[in-house]
Amino acid sequence: MPFSPLHLLLFIFSLSLLIAVVQVGAVTIAFERLGLSQNSAFLLLFASLFGSAINLPLFSIPAEAPKEPVDPELYGLLRQTYGEFQGRTLITLNVGGGLVPILFSLYLLQHNPLDLSRVAIGVAGVALISRLASRPVPGLGIGMPVFVAPVSAAALAVLLDHGQSAPLAYISGTLGVLIGADLLRLRDIARMGVPMASIGGAGTFDGIFLTGLVAVLLA
Repeated sequence: MPFSPLHLLLFIFSLSLLIAVVQVGAVTIAFERLGLSQNSAFLLLFASLFGSAINLPLFSIPAEAPKEPVDPELYGLLRQTYGEFQGRTLITLNVGGGLVPILFSLYLLQHNPLDLSRVAIGVAGVALISRLASRPVPGLGIGMPVFVAPVSAAALAVLLDHGQSAPLAYISGTLGVLIGADLLRLRDIARMGVPMASIGGAGTFDGIFLTGLVAVLLA
């Protein structure tokens, strides 16, 4: 069975809860503050969620073999995502956790009166926190506590620009995680023994996905 039963049940429960919350209007109101209709909000959420299963290959690097076996439970929903290690690591861009947040951040920058200097400070702050909080997990990839990015992004956004806290939190959080927990740790990838390392995927996807939800709930 390619799916872990426990993680599959948690996935279904989380998805059902998300739909219920959006239906009663809590998340919908927040998304409207970001300039999105209810249909656009659903599209963004589902694109992020289901896009997490898609990785776009970028390039490969030589890598060392893992020094110890990895607990299958660490792989999360998909047990056989990574395949067999053959001496190289394929660097990919995750659609749900990388491409979608980048495109939506650009959309928010174009449609909101955000000060670029404050955006830069927010992104840099979350990137630094993500770099310090993330850790290489041998045989798996980069891992980071789920709520570090959402909480830090929310706090920085409120401090930097309370009036535009929602779009600033989303941009700072998502781009900060991508930079701090992924791009700034590319040198660690070669020592982890993983067949594939996904920018915006694996251990950082949860942080990026939740950062988006927290950002809109702040509005």
